[in-house]
Amino acid sequence: MAPDPPRRADPLHRAGSPRPDASAPAGERAVDTGPIEVRRSTRRRRTVSAYREGDRTIVLIPARMTVEEESRWVATMLDKLAAQEERRRRPRADLEERAARLSERYLGGRARPVAVRWVGNQNTRWGSCTPATGTIRLSHRLRDMPEYVLDYVLLHELAHLLVPGHGPDFWALLEAYPRTERARGFLEGVVAAERLRGTDEGEPTPG
Repeated sequence: MAPDPPRRADPLHRAGSPRPDASAPAGERAVDTGPIEVRRSTRRRRTVSAYREGDRTIVLIPARMTVEEESRWVATMLDKLAAQEERRRRPRADLEERAARLSERYLGGRARPVAVRWVGNQNTRWGSCTPATGTIRLSHRLRDMPEYVLDYVLLHELAHLLVPGHGPDFWALLEAYPRTERARGFLEGVVAAERLRGTDEGEPTPG
């Protein structure tokens, strides 16, 4: 009998997101933040949601989801809950200081933006950059996301101050950031969740 073909690695798992615990009872997962209970509902057709109940995390999913989809959505919702709980206000001054630290650490201090600010009218991009003026704009939606995701998008835009396109030279600048793939996987999960809910306004991407 021919061996089964290898499975494609799930982007979130490849990026280090939690995998199901094989020793946990069906419908539950164990993570550092406490047990996770997955509840399937035949009445739930498209939406996925999660909330804390004591020390337990409850994830609500449609009954039709496959095991692979369940695993991916559990990881996505855990990240989303963590971001909401750890959320803090990030004013413009903090963004500019953050940009300076990232530039120094990963780009040798060569990227020096004139201004870095939040914008609320940027729904189709997570970030954008205007090299001519040295201005970087970040979607306000990033406020609710994990620190490493914000850092990735900000570093992405900083790199555009040095290389305008998305060619090999551009991506080479991001190789030093260790969470690039994990951050991209998180953002892809957010877009997928919005599509499932039917609220997608166009797929946001870094500029």
